[in-house]
Amino acid sequence: MANIALRNPQYKNIVAATVGSTNPLSVSCKITIDSTLRYTLIKNNPVVGSNVQFDISELVRDYLNITYQSAYAIQTVAITTVLSTHSLKNGTGSVLSTTSTSDVGFEAYGTFDEGANPSVPFISVPSAEFLIAPNFSGNADGTTPAKWQIYYPTGQEGYVHYMTSTGTTAVYNFNGNATSQAGQGSLKCMIKRIDCTKYGIGTKIIFINKYGVQQDLWFFLKETKQVTRTNENYKANTIVYPTSGKATYDIKNAPNKLFNTQALQSIKLSSGYYPEQANEMFEQLLMSEYVWLERPVNSNPSANERVPVIVKDSSIDFKTSVNDRLIQYTMQFENAFDYINNIR
Repeated sequence: MANIALRNPQYKNIVAATVGSTNPLSVSCKITIDSTLRYTLIKNNPVVGSNVQFDISELVRDYLNITYQSAYAIQTVAITTVLSTHSLKNGTGSVLSTTSTSDVGFEAYGTFDEGANPSVPFISVPSAEFLIAPNFSGNADGTTPAKWQIYYPTGQEGYVHYMTSTGTTAVYNFNGNATSQAGQGSLKCMIKRIDCTKYGIGTKIIFINKYGVQQDLWFFLKETKQVTRTNENYKANTIVYPTSGKATYDIKNAPNKLFNTQALQSIKLSSGYYPEQANEMFEQLLMSEYVWLERPVNSNPSANERVPVIVKDSSIDFKTSVNDRLIQYTMQFENAFDYINNIR
C-alpha cells in the first residue's frame, strides 16, 4: 500500500499479454474509492504485449473533500484499483489477467525532481518522518541543527503530523509549554517559542502543506487590513413630467446609479524573523490550495474563528542569511468570500 500524492499524475498499468492463444481486445480499470466503485475505464484494441496505463489521480481527487479540521485530523481517501485484460471489447468476455493495488490518497504533491508517481513522504528509502518541511542536513534527534523545527508563540498549543516507517500516520497535540515533540524512536520535532511583541502573539495561518496535512504558520509582526469595493453603474432618467408646466427633476435624485456593490476584505501580514530553514514552509503555503486564517469573532473578540482565505501573492523571493541576514516575509491574504453575504 502506498500513500500517493493526488496533486500529481498517478499511473496504474497492466501488460496486455497473450494468455494461451487469446489476445486481449480490451483493458478495464475499476477504481473503488472509500469502498464504493466510482469509475470503470475501458481501453479497446490494446497493442498486444504493450504496457497499458491509466492515470487515476484527478478522478480520485474529486472525492477528497478537504475541510478545516479543528483537531487537525488527516484527510485521505482509500483507493483500490483493479486492472484486467479481456478477451472481447468493452471489458467483456473472459478475464485474461488481473492486477490490483490498494492506496491511500493525500492532498499532497511532489516536485518534478521527486519523479513520477510520488508518494508521501517523498523519500527514496522508507523511514519515519514528521510531515513538515525538513532541514535535510539537520539531526533527526532534535540536536542542533534540528531536522524538523516549527515556530509557535509562547503559551500556544499546536499540532504536528507524523508518518511511521510503515506508512501509518499520527497527529500529535503539544501543549503551550512544549519545546519538542517526540516521534518514533529517538526522532524529535523541535518547537521554537517566540515571545509576544507589541503586536501580540501574532496571526495564525493554517494551510494544507506539501504532505497533504494541516500545518500552522505564524506571522508574528505587523498586520494591515484593507477593504476593496467593486460595483457597476448606469445612468438613470430622472426627468419628471408634471401634468402641467415644464419637465423638471429633483436635484436630490442622482442620475448616476450604482448596483451590484460588493467588497473583499484582505490582510497583509509580516512574518517576523525566521531562519533560512523555514523558506520551504513559506513556499508550501504559496503552493497550497486550502488556506485558513484564524481571527477573533466580531461579536465575541475573546473567541477565535477560522475563515478561508486565498494567498494573493503569485511569487516569493527566497531570502538567505548570507544575502539578507535577517529573514522575514510579507504576504497578502484575501478572504475567499464576498464581504456582503450573497450565498444563494
